[in-house]
Amino acid sequence: MNITNSPSVAAAVTNASNGTPGTAGNAASLLVLRKALDAQEAGAAALLEALPQAPALATEGNLGRNLNTYA
Repeated sequence: MNITNSPSVAAAVTNASNGTPGTAGNAASLLVLRKALDAQEAGAAALLEALPQAPALATEGNLGRNLNTYA
């Protein structure tokens, strides 16, 4: 998953990298960046959970036991 296309993550990265190290502004920028990345992770996890399960292999009969093909 490419998160660099997300405007919120790009803005958070820019703000975090432009700040002076050790300042409250930099700490806040890093916190916003972490929250943006966590939101992206949650969204990706939800999309993966929404995918349908692959059909199971046949357990008996002559067809579908040796070669698993489905469309």
